[in-house]
Amino acid sequence: MSAEAINKPGTTNRQWSTTSLISTIPLFTAACLLIIAGSCITGANAAAVMSVDLGTEWMKVGVVSPGVPMEIALNRESKRKTPVILAFRDGLRTFGEDAVTVGIREPAAAYGYLLDLLGKTIDNPIVDLYRKRFPYYEIIGDPQRGTVIFKKSDAEQFSIEELVAQILVKAKEFAQESTSQPITECVLTVPGYFGQAEREALLTAAELANLKVLQLINDYTAVALNYGVFHGAEINETAQYIIFYDMGAYKTSAAVVSYQLMKDKVTKETNPVVQVLGVGYDRTLGGLELQLRLRDYLAAEFNAMKKTKTDVTTNSRALAKLFKEAGRVKNVLSANNDHYAQIENLLEDQDFKLQVTREKLEELGADLWPRVAKPLEQALSASGLSLDTISQVIIFGGGTRVPKVQEILKQSIKQELGKSLNADEAATMGAVYKAADLATGFKVKKFVVKDAVIFPIQVTFERDPGDGNAVRQVKRVLFGHMNAYPQKKVITFNKHTEDFDFNVHYGDLNHLSAEEISYIGPLNITRVELEKVKELLEQHQSDVVESKGIKAYFTLDDSGIFHCVGVELVYDKQKEDEGTLAKLGSTISKLFSKDGAKESADGEEHADTEPTKPDAENTENKSEKDTKEANKTEEAKAAEDKDKLAAKNDTVKLVTVKEPISHKITQLFTNPLSGEAFEKSVEKLTSINTAESIRNRLESTLNALESHVIEVQQKLDEDEYASCASPEEKEKILELCSSISDWLYEDHENPTPEMYENRLKELKKLTNVFLARHWEHSERPEALKALDGMIDSAKKFLSSAKNLTEEANPDKDIFTKVEIETLNKVIAETSDWKKVENKAQEQLKRHDEVRLTVKSVTDKMSLLDREVKYMVNKLKIWKPKVKPTKKPKKEPKPETSETSGDIESGSGANSNESTKEQQSEAESAVNVNEEQVGAPEAAAEEGGGKTTSEPTTTEEHTPRSDL
Repeated sequence: MSAEAINKPGTTNRQWSTTSLISTIPLFTAACLLIIAGSCITGANAAAVMSVDLGTEWMKVGVVSPGVPMEIALNRESKRKTPVILAFRDGLRTFGEDAVTVGIREPAAAYGYLLDLLGKTIDNPIVDLYRKRFPYYEIIGDPQRGTVIFKKSDAEQFSIEELVAQILVKAKEFAQESTSQPITECVLTVPGYFGQAEREALLTAAELANLKVLQLINDYTAVALNYGVFHGAEINETAQYIIFYDMGAYKTSAAVVSYQLMKDKVTKETNPVVQVLGVGYDRTLGGLELQLRLRDYLAAEFNAMKKTKTDVTTNSRALAKLFKEAGRVKNVLSANNDHYAQIENLLEDQDFKLQVTREKLEELGADLWPRVAKPLEQALSASGLSLDTISQVIIFGGGTRVPKVQEILKQSIKQELGKSLNADEAATMGAVYKAADLATGFKVKKFVVKDAVIFPIQVTFERDPGDGNAVRQVKRVLFGHMNAYPQKKVITFNKHTEDFDFNVHYGDLNHLSAEEISYIGPLNITRVELEKVKELLEQHQSDVVESKGIKAYFTLDDSGIFHCVGVELVYDKQKEDEGTLAKLGSTISKLFSKDGAKESADGEEHADTEPTKPDAENTENKSEKDTKEANKTEEAKAAEDKDKLAAKNDTVKLVTVKEPISHKITQLFTNPLSGEAFEKSVEKLTSINTAESIRNRLESTLNALESHVIEVQQKLDEDEYASCASPEEKEKILELCSSISDWLYEDHENPTPEMYENRLKELKKLTNVFLARHWEHSERPEALKALDGMIDSAKKFLSSAKNLTEEANPDKDIFTKVEIETLNKVIAETSDWKKVENKAQEQLKRHDEVRLTVKSVTDKMSLLDREVKYMVNKLKIWKPKVKPTKKPKKEPKPETSETSGDIESGSGANSNESTKEQQSEAESAVNVNEEQVGAPEAAAEEGGGKTTSEPTTTEEHTPRSDL
């Protein structure tokens, strides 16, 4: 039994008595096993994972670890959300609230509202809008990539990926401190309107942060998943439709989703499914726009006061102060009709104070309010549903707290708004649920998630009709608007015999405004160039019985990222030549066939066999009549080919062969951060992280040394502690404390953590002596009290055990005489030791070396506990011996056989009943004995403590040499 157990608050003698161990030990063991089993069930061989709801203004981190449910990780200030701002000043990096403070003093050194700059080139309108909103930043283009770079000085420049990576590093630190485990895997939320460029840039930032992204999940999808998980009981076979409306700091979005129980065609399991049916968004409508307008209004009012000759908007620091105050006032006006904006020393030692009403705030955003309901209308239109089919409209995001926004939404939907979600944390918790589902070692309830494509993706290629006409450009839609994903598609090129290429780009974007299309940036995604096609065809010309064409395989994965995963030449050949080529079953094609992308139906596009026209729009918008005729023609041709093939198969067995075709894939949107540029970014971030780690350690060791010096000085002023140190020790300690205090306030050139750690070790070497004595003196009474309780309980147990020997009760001989004497001896020796040592300790002074230590007491308790536990276990497993019955002597057979049978039958019954009674008596006696042992006080009151148990023994106890 450990000292920690003895020192547990509330521990009593009774709790540690020997007899109580009979009942407590099995319960304790069962509880331990339950805890261990629970941990294993929750996450066997699992590592903690996290989710990051990376908003434009705030960041929330969710974590899940073995044995711990999903929760929000707190930051250093013990808050659940953190401002997404990084600052660099005097060579030091700060984050969150500290960075906000730096941003007031030096706005150009603090970087925030970064998310929408990911994947953007320097000429994108979003970058121009950012410059207009925050004029104090110097933004330049990357010479090689054309992407955004923040330039603080010639020596200090940061790409957008590097800044976001450092934010993710901080998120990982919060998660690791919360779980006390290393974290390498995560799920990140993204705005649904993020295209290929933004998503790829975010993955690059995560790679710089040394994080493996399990999935990028759209923020509204994460919210919908969170809602479905906690409302699972309401989901059934009938589809339910809900709109999730989100207005955040930067953007507004709405998503129509359905919830339904559906049976999986493959596994035959029925699982809840959440599917996004329609999405609408406005990427520049949010709380930030309202805050900026209020900032500009406050600036104009200050200038109108003519307190200074300087225009307040030309001063970066003053503008940053106004921006922060505008945010505070905007939040207050969400709950109040008016409030004062006030800033001390706004500019040139001039204070500023102005009353702002909610009415004025609404007037400033007059042109914004008509845009509030548009995303909701767009989402409904894209889903094809009407408002009467929607169960409820649920709002989340900080911007939805603005009364005017809620008022407009209510008027639009003609019903009350749903407010059942945690507006700040719903996306985080949905994403962390997904992280637990994707990570290894965790098992969560299956919840199928199907997202929807916002930007259609199509393939464009050229085809020579071969009749002397001009080459035609053909377009084929791969992933249409609002198609569900993840999804896989195949396109077959039937008539290409030379090297060719095709482009993948965004498709029909007529549902978006021209301004929004300009925000997307480059519309081209990928170019795929096929090489050595002619050589490959000629190489297998003699083998080909029937050509299936060239097949290109595409995926839109769970993260919404497009991939061309392979290109193959597919043909049938005779089985007689079966060899390595015939066995080349392409992994790519197998994967596609598994997921329902059937080559002859919905998955494959027979690009060269469909009627096409040179004009792209005509190709996409064929009349219904032409489509039916084309389908009939294809069906007839397919049936004819099938008949020919069947006839051929009667004589020749065919096997399908798939040959990979060499191809080059070129990314067309923004050049990725890769190669040497990526390695330089890694080195830069590693250097920054190392410097911050050293600084944190330096501060930590300095604080630890200062705290210990102050603590020791205070304790030596108290008699309780001072009495535990001799006068010489006290003088030496105080002298060292004074010396260290003076040394701390000296200017040290290039201080290191080791300097402070060494001084702390030097001081602790002296202070630990008297602090250990104080601990011994304060904990000893409880330890002795526990020992007394154990001795008393052992004596009562011994009193009962003496009645369970062969001499006292031949029928219930559980314990041997040696065992009884051994326990008696241990009890006596422990009691004598305690008296002698306690008396000797009481004669010592508090600053003398401790003689009766807590450890020596616990050692004696362990010895006594072992001896008693041995006998208790022996008592628990005892069973009464069944006495052999003597065979009755044969007597003359009586005249009446019926009477004889009655006598024999009765004699046998008596014998069996006697045996059963003995067993029952033994069992009840053991129960009574255990009950009395468990309550020694009651047993003593009833008289002598004698028990009626029927013990048995399986082994004889031999005295141990250490006794």
